[in-house]
Amino acid sequence: MLMMQGTESDSRRMGTWPPEAVRDHIRFMIDLNAKLSADGELVDAQGLAMPWEARIVKAGPDGTPVVTDGPFPESKEFLAGYWIVEVEDVARAIAIAAEASTAPGPDGEPLNLAVEVRAIGEAPQV
Repeated sequence: MLMMQGTESDSRRMGTWPPEAVRDHIRFMIDLNAKLSADGELVDAQGLAMPWEARIVKAGPDGTPVVTDGPFPESKEFLAGYWIVEVEDVARAIAIAAEASTAPGPDGEPLNLAVEVRAIGEAPQV
């Protein structure tokens, strides 16, 4: 799983980008997903809503949901989106993460956002 990290400043800044910069950024992501799909590596990819739309849910003492609304001021980073890829080895996952990190910003230059690479674990046999 490749998880693209955003920061509070990244999310606010994108809303101020010129429309053509937003289109270029989204086009980059669509093209990357199409390439991964054509190569048979893409399982799923999604961008996520902004953190202020998030909800944290825990079970209360009686099991009913206790919901906390965002935004969460103590959190400086957030998960902006993810890719689930099926690749030959971790080196290929790292290469894809580096490519995803080069998504363009408002000036067309790569944003170089952090992308966490983590294997999806398997449940132990019971």
